[in-house]
Amino acid sequence: MEFGKVDSENVKTIDFALPEDGEQTLKVLNGECISKPDIFIGCAKWGRKEWVGLIYPPKTKEADFLDQYAKHFNSIELNAASYRIPSADLIRKWKEKAADNAVGDFLFCPKFPSTVTHTKRLKAAQHDTAEFINAVTGFEEHLGPCLLQLSESFGVKSFDVLKDYLMSLPKDLSVFVELRNEQWFSDSVIRQGLMGLLTETHKGIVITDVSGRRDVVHMELTVPEVFVRFVGNGSKHKASDFSRIEQWAVRLKLWQQKGLQKIYFFLHQHDELDTPLLAAHTIKVFNEQLGVNIPEVTFQPALFG
Repeated sequence: MEFGKVDSENVKTIDFALPEDGEQTLKVLNGECISKPDIFIGCAKWGRKEWVGLIYPPKTKEADFLDQYAKHFNSIELNAASYRIPSADLIRKWKEKAADNAVGDFLFCPKFPSTVTHTKRLKAAQHDTAEFINAVTGFEEHLGPCLLQLSESFGVKSFDVLKDYLMSLPKDLSVFVELRNEQWFSDSVIRQGLMGLLTETHKGIVITDVSGRRDVVHMELTVPEVFVRFVGNGSKHKASDFSRIEQWAVRLKLWQQKGLQKIYFFLHQHDELDTPLLAAHTIKVFNEQLGVNIPEVTFQPALFG
């Protein structure tokens, strides 16, 4: 993940403290404590060869990567859907693999096609959108929120385009929007209008915790659910990444006490080799802080032999 990446030397100069809750968060969370919110933790891809011998058994074939992934995580941010809408047969195959191997409920959280978000920029995208929605509904009970990730050039002049597009989507389709253009967050009036629109249309907004763009760590909730894309800085900065995760556990605990219902927390690294280590720490801390019992990541014995 290159968005918001900074040089390793500059990481130590960044203030990673989470901002105060946004205005919309204060409106959305009603104060009714949820004792055990649904929590889904995962990565962006399962097809990582560097995880063989780490969390996948030695000699695991690529065809079996999803089988092994589902033994460690209960969700996946399905980036592959951005490049190509998966066929019905492929979705059925993925769904069966996850259902057969997951230790609990497993969710696929597919990204909208780039033809919709980046090529057509939400305009005249009805056909591609319908094709995508028709495909992903094949996940049935294993379908989580869909990620509508817009480019850095998609700015506030496109507010009406965004509004029309969101209002055209099925009301029962869970969608979280990731906006990257600085204009959405720098002006308080625009920001307030955006958050109001998302709440009105029952759509969520992604919080992207990344080193080089602290403005997108906006701490706004537009529905009583949170979708976090957490980007770590790699093994050289493991201590600071772990500390950031611990900050998130504290904030999520507070939100849980105020009515947060669901948590989707996806882990990214610029070098994905390190992602399982970050994920293992995340699950451990969330279990401790949030009073849940998410199965922990298990590493291959050879790693510590």
